[in-house]
Amino acid sequence: MKGADLINARVPADLLACIFLRIAGCKSDCDAFSLVCRRWLAIDRRFRLTIRIGSSGTADQLLALLVHRFSGLRNVFIDERLPVSSIRQMVSPSSRSRQARKKRRVSPSSEGHHLTKNNEFEESESELFSLTDAGLSSLADGCKLLEKISLIWCSNVTSLGLQSIAMNCKFLKSLDLQGCYIGDQGLIAIGQNCKLQDLNLRFCDGLTDKGLIGLSQHCGRSLKSLGISACAWITDVSLESVAYHCLGLETLSLDSEIITNRGLISVGLGCRALKALKLQCINIADEALEAVGSLCSSLELLALCSFQRFTDRGLSAIGNGCRRLKDLTLTDCYYISDIGLESVARGCTMLTRLEIDGCHHIETFGVETIGRSCPDLLELALLYCPRISNSALLEISRGCSHLQSLDLVDCTNIDDGALCSIARGCSSLKKLHIRRCYQVGDQGIISVGQNCKTLKDLSLRFCDRVGDEALVAIGGGCSLQHLNVSGCHLITDVGITAIARGCPELISLDISVLQNLGDIALAELGDGCRMLKDIVLSHSHLITDIGLARLVNGCRRLETCHMVYCPSVTSSGIATIIACCPGLKKLLVEKWKVSERTKRRASSILSYLCVGL
Repeated sequence: MKGADLINARVPADLLACIFLRIAGCKSDCDAFSLVCRRWLAIDRRFRLTIRIGSSGTADQLLALLVHRFSGLRNVFIDERLPVSSIRQMVSPSSRSRQARKKRRVSPSSEGHHLTKNNEFEESESELFSLTDAGLSSLADGCKLLEKISLIWCSNVTSLGLQSIAMNCKFLKSLDLQGCYIGDQGLIAIGQNCKLQDLNLRFCDGLTDKGLIGLSQHCGRSLKSLGISACAWITDVSLESVAYHCLGLETLSLDSEIITNRGLISVGLGCRALKALKLQCINIADEALEAVGSLCSSLELLALCSFQRFTDRGLSAIGNGCRRLKDLTLTDCYYISDIGLESVARGCTMLTRLEIDGCHHIETFGVETIGRSCPDLLELALLYCPRISNSALLEISRGCSHLQSLDLVDCTNIDDGALCSIARGCSSLKKLHIRRCYQVGDQGIISVGQNCKTLKDLSLRFCDRVGDEALVAIGGGCSLQHLNVSGCHLITDVGITAIARGCPELISLDISVLQNLGDIALAELGDGCRMLKDIVLSHSHLITDIGLARLVNGCRRLETCHMVYCPSVTSSGIATIIACCPGLKKLLVEKWKVSERTKRRASSILSYLCVGL
């Protein structure tokens, strides 16, 4: 019957709550749920588990208001880099109208006095105040079931606020204090009152060894993950305490100029259950890696960044001792060569992901051994590896038939032959990113289109031999969701038309720096790619307002658009985009192209090109 509420009349609140908990992971769905009626709004407020807010502006008042409304919060993420709306803007329209009526009833003699006070309030409100201990205290008092708190660059929060969290939130399991000037006493209080499992300390200048030692002594048995980065007063002494008390530690991330072999060796001796290790420490050398390799046999992930004192000797120890290793990242490890990589390949046959970035002494032979020895490899990234040639990818195609992701950057010796072998041998490929590989052309990409039917993500940035024939093959054989052909100057309307007609599920597209692309391509995209959300059109000289109108009339879901250095686009085209795309979140243009009316209508989503730097 029209107008009847059939859901609320028959569905009990418990069942509605179960439905809400099913969608609780998606904020947009939760927001839509809460707008149906007052009953559903009450359910949302009771069972909402997660909020993410900024902490600049009137952050304490905002947090107190949110805590009052959402009593069942479990996860709170607060980031000072994000702005928040003023509390006055959150007041309901009815209360605003009541305030307006009160102002109209003020006598003329007192009107000036009220205006002065109002101006003073607005001036004080316009100042920016970071989250303080008072805000944290209100959070602790109102949400005693909190399990995860993330405080990003909340520089005015001190140990006092953290102590209030520790005293009230006994179920706290995860704490992120990036950029917070928290003292030792606050961290010790967390250790004394909470069974913390995950702790991230990044740019915490107020912490010393005393704080971390105190925490590890009290909650060492529960701690599973620890991250320390750029903490100038945390030394090897802290790691020795962690090694002694945190025997169940599984994940350790270190970025420090102070920590040495001594600290990491102690972790290897004490934390035998370690599964993930990420290191960026200039004073750690082969001795520490040898200890990890011989003692931490359960290691599954290892990331080594900017190691100048680390050689094949340390990596060989990892290969010989960590047989369960699945994920290896080597970034700017100048003294690693094929010898170390061969040891990993022969010892760690369960490897599923390998990233080599800027290790110029790793050549073809090392990658070949990976292809021969690691049949379960799913992801391979070769970044800035000019000495790796075609035969390396040939071995990968022969031995790693389950490969799903391949990333090549500045691999100048890789050509179409290598890509053809990958396409034929790794038909399950879902992601292919190639950048500045100048010998790759149409032939290799055509083979990918013919063989890799599950490909979803393709990037061919500045591969200047790739043209329309390659995109025609891709459009005919793959249903892409992401495509980037920036700088492929041989591509014209023909290639993009093939993509528009063959890839209706396309979500993001970068067709910048294409000098031969015009309005025909944009019209085809508008007709065929209705799900498009992100597009980059910069440096496209032939695109005009007419093409933009055809694009946005079809792609109404656009959220971001970059279109600088498009000389044939005018303020009329900019206004058309704003008018046709209600969900637009960011539009990057030149400031002089935006009319005053458009600025008033959409100032919050406009971003301007910085040309004065």
